Amino acid sequence: MRIGLLGTGPWARAAYAPALAGHPGAQFAGVWGRRPGAATQLAEQYGVPAYGDVDALLADVDAVAVALPPSVQAELAVRAARAGRHLLLDKPLAVSVAEGRAVVDAVERAGVASVVFFTARFQKEPDAWIEEQAAVAGWFTARAQWLGAVFTSDSPFAASPWRREKGALWDVGPHALSVLLPVLGDVRQVVAAAHGPADTVHLVLDHATGASSTLTLSLTAPPAAAGADVELRGEAGVASMPGSSEGAIPALTRATDALLAAARRGRPHACDAAFGLRVTEILATAEARLAAGTD
Repeated sequence: MRIGLLGTGPWARAAYAPALAGHPGAQFAGVWGRRPGAATQLAEQYGVPAYGDVDALLADVDAVAVALPPSVQAELAVRAARAGRHLLLDKPLAVSVAEGRAVVDAVERAGVASVVFFTARFQKEPDAWIEEQAAVAGWFTARAQWLGAVFTSDSPFAASPWRREKGALWDVGPHALSVLLPVLGDVRQVVAAAHGPADTVHLVLDHATGASSTLTLSLTAPPAAAGADVELRGEAGVASMPGSSEGAIPALTRATDALLAAARRGRPHACDAAFGLRVTEILATAEARLAAGTD
């Protein structure tokens, strides 16, 4: 499968480009970006063509991997799906329900495969743990803390305009939900949402299984306090999500594997665009509750 990369920012350079270039079953076929000079530079690094026009890239590939801000991603994902191209997307799928639904509608109408890269779902140890806990009955409650130091360190993502605007809810909230939903079931209700320090938010969720969960999300944690923890408590006792022994590139390689398999078999992956839309719907509801609490 020939896969083109849309995007040239830090995440595209650090993860997507090397993952595509090193994938044994896919061909890294070219780069398009909103900054032509950056696209040329990245393409030259990997010996692939740089495209000045996104439709020209779409005409030359079977699929696209998107490493762009979510609103830009949603628009281009619709365009690529309508062109019959499979989609490897990043989280969040979109930052509005309407944009996310447009992607899902385009994917369904075109009959293309889609995978949204929720990192923990494609890392060996966390993914195996999620699958194991999803088979266990009787979970009573869960606690998820996803604390980043993007805005309190020298992170290359600190200058990201969409992260500055949308904060932790939309950046790391998708990660927490991608772990909790397969285990505790869909969210029936966002019971509570409150602001913490800076961009930190606290959520209380009611799940379809009857379990509840609490989430603490931040991009402004002190660097020494940063990290991701998920703990489940129920009839089976206490279970804590293990850390991952690998970084983003191997996980993206597995996400690419998942896209290839979904395209070949014609069966959706668990982390497809429809799942990405559901995550967007929950986050939008939480955002509305946060806004109502400040009125």
